[in-house]
This record gives sequence, C-alpha cells and structure tokens, in this order.
Amino acid sequence: MGGGLEVALACDLRIAEGQAQMAMPEAAVGLLPCAGGTQNLAWLVGEGWAKRMILCGERVSAQQALTIGLVEAVVEEGQALEKAMEWARNSERQSPTSIAACKRLIQTARKEPMFAGMGYERDEFINLFNTNDQKEGVQAFLEKRKPKWTNS
Repeated sequence: MGGGLEVALACDLRIAEGQAQMAMPEAAVGLLPCAGGTQNLAWLVGEGWAKRMILCGERVSAQQALTIGLVEAVVEEGQALEKAMEWARNSERQSPTSIAACKRLIQTARKEPMFAGMGYERDEFINLFNTNDQKEGVQAFLEKRKPKWTNS
C-alpha cells in the first residue's frame, strides 16, 4: 500500500497474489502519493479508479486490481515469484534492443498523440535494422536456433 504500490506502479508488469489488497492511503494522513502515484495510477486504471483509491481511500482486492488493469496477473499465494520468473524467461527470448525501443514507444503513448507515436515507431523500426541483434535474430530464425543477443 502507499509507497509499496507506487514502486509496483513503476514496473513494466505487475503480479498480485490472490490475498493482496492495494491502496493509496496517503491522503488519510494529510499527504499524497508523491513517487508518481497520482500519475501512474491514473494512467493505468483511469481517472475514476485513481480518484476512488486516492481521494476516497478505497482498497482494491487482487481480483479487482486485475479487472481494472492495475495488475496483469493474479496468482495463488506464494506463486508470484514463479510467475515473474516465467515472464522474465519469456522476455529473455526477445532482443534487448527491440525491448528497449518498444518500452520507449509504449511510454511515449502516455504523453504524445497517437499520430506522433506512429512516426516514432517507424523511426525505431528503421533504427533496429542497423543493430547486430536484428541481424542475429533473423539469422537465428533462418537457422532454426535460439538467438545469441549482444544488446548491440
């Protein structure tokens, strides 16, 4: 809750165990979520849910957090690390340079109109053709083997 939820909001993906409860209780003690909580929460769940959680002090269950887009998965108690490792292994198969470009573009959607983001996307796509990872990815695909990423 509070600062702990703000740390989770800064992550790319969030997993909650079924028993989890999430809240932003800072206003109850005369403060506000000051580590990006007002911005990240509103962006993820929409203004209405952000106001319910921040202005009204409403707690949400793990299942409700999944429904409103606050988390991407709910797992049984004790299974969060296993799920996170599964996602990490899946991500590990992707090109680091591609992942970095995709993260930049996804974050751009928070502050730029879609038509601007589409131009940035095209530029990033073209830039990836100059990377060793792109060449390795295509070669590995053609040779039916796992790529050896160099992040270059």
